Parts: sequence; C-alpha cells; structure tokens
Amino acid sequence: MYEVSAIALAGGQSKRLGMDKSLLKINHEWLLQRILDALATLSDDVFVVANDAQKLAHLTAPIVPDVCPGVGPLGGIYAGLQHMRNSRGLFVACDMPFLNLELLRYMILLSANFDVVIPRVGENVEPLHAIYSQTCTQPIADLLNRQGRRVIGFFHQVRVRYIEQQEIETFDPQHLSFFNVNTAEELDQVRELLRQRAEPRSTGVRSSVS
Repeated sequence: MYEVSAIALAGGQSKRLGMDKSLLKINHEWLLQRILDALATLSDDVFVVANDAQKLAHLTAPIVPDVCPGVGPLGGIYAGLQHMRNSRGLFVACDMPFLNLELLRYMILLSANFDVVIPRVGENVEPLHAIYSQTCTQPIADLLNRQGRRVIGFFHQVRVRYIEQQEIETFDPQHLSFFNVNTAEELDQVRELLRQRAEPRSTGVRSSVS
C-alpha cells in the first residue's frame, strides 16, 4: 500500500448517457465497484464522493458527500481533499473501466514532490485521473469562491507535474486508462473490449489427437 488516499468521483449528471454512470453494470458487475477494487490494491483509504449515499449502499467503500454540489468535478475534488486521511489523493472518475495500475503506481511515486500529478496528451489533460495534495485545498476554495469551475484554474498556484504522452505510453500505449463512458456507444465498446480480454488466446499449436 502507498501513503495515498484513493477517491472515485460519482457526482456527474450523465446527460448524454441517459442513466446514472455510478450505477452502470457491465457483465453483471458494478463498474464503480470494479474501480474501487482496483484502487484498493493501492490504498487503504478508498472512498466515493457522491451526492446520494443511499443509491450506492451496495458498494464496499464509504460514501462522502459532495460539499459543493452542482459545480462539477472541482467540487468533488475539494470534498475528497477534505475527507482523505493522507496528504495526497488519487482521484478518478466513476466510469473508467480500464485503469492501469502500473501507470497509477508511477504517478504515485512521482507525487511526493508535487501538489498535482496529471496526465497530458497534447493540450489535453486528464483532471479525473490525477493526484492532488492537500495543499491544493485552499487554492481550490479560492477558485470556487470566484465562481471558477475549471479544474486547471488553480494550477498556476501549485507545483504541477505533467505525465507526458511518451511516459503514458510506456504503460498504456492505447490510452485506455482515460476511456470513460459518456454514451451508449461507448458502453458497448467497453463491453466488447472486456469480452476480447476475457477470451482465451490461441497458442497456435494444433492438437495431434484426432
């Protein structure tokens, strides 16, 4: 285990998908529970930030309330920072079925000397697959008080370590870590990818038994 908390954010409205992402099931498995099980291999302080604890009562992890509902992921990160037991927290979205543990471990190991560790591909960053330290709490509070909503809006005030594309592809060449489920078509893609992974690979050796 690492001295880092692990937080899944489950406060999105899921308008494009048409159903609550935090209640997605894939192959008879709760997607959010799959994520929590992965996070539990990295941390002994795993929890979910959500607005409705009752609907997620089936999960094995505690549910803590979003203290700033309606302001997007920044509010969920703020809530997680206030509840986590460690000085650093790994934050992921509730709809990421292909978390790469090796990439996450790499990010954790880098995080001791930074306030934010976040993947970046070109100009795009992944704020819901990132590590934030408790030193981000006040800058985020200030940003929220100014009606700011963009997660990167406080980055100029803290020490940020970007995980660049070449580093990401050492662990995850296809960038599946950042695949999330926003549409029914993407949900079908997840099911197909999981089906392919579950299929036994052919050895290419034919049996000599007729």
